[in-house]
Amino acid sequence: MKKTMIVSGLLLAMSNSVLAADNPHQFEKCMTAALEERPGEVVKVEFKNEEGAHMYEFDIRGTDGSDWDVECNAHRGLVSEVEREVDSVKHPLFKAKAKISEADARKIALAIYPGEVTEVEYEIEPNGAASYEFDIDTTIAGQEMKVEVDATSGEIVEANREIWQIGLE
Repeated sequence: MKKTMIVSGLLLAMSNSVLAADNPHQFEKCMTAALEERPGEVVKVEFKNEEGAHMYEFDIRGTDGSDWDVECNAHRGLVSEVEREVDSVKHPLFKAKAKISEADARKIALAIYPGEVTEVEYEIEPNGAASYEFDIDTTIAGQEMKVEVDATSGEIVEANREIWQIGLE
């Protein structure tokens, strides 16, 4: 279930289960680590299953003027990946790498994970590669998948099940 609650400009991405004392997830440690990595305002948090590991993904509107996705291992409380989000396929960093159109990337993702695309992000990976990230509401019992398609090769480079999301789309 997705919920949004913003208090005094700070995203509160917690439910009773996230902060329960018996919960092994390191939400607060992850949020602190993400903001140390990329200072700014957390505008969205996603909790996902990535190859069997629970991960938080913090969308941060950086003090540097850029938008960032910072992933943190929910059990260890350690940042595992930092990606820059750009606003469109026309952004110079994205355009320089893209050989696959958004429409073709969408078809590739939907061929493997049929459903409805609910969100698209344009990302610059840590190695400089460009990728499309599609949130797909699948036809499988309301399951949402995050599917990343390389904008140069058209390969699916990542596919993860989103468990919940809180914050701005």
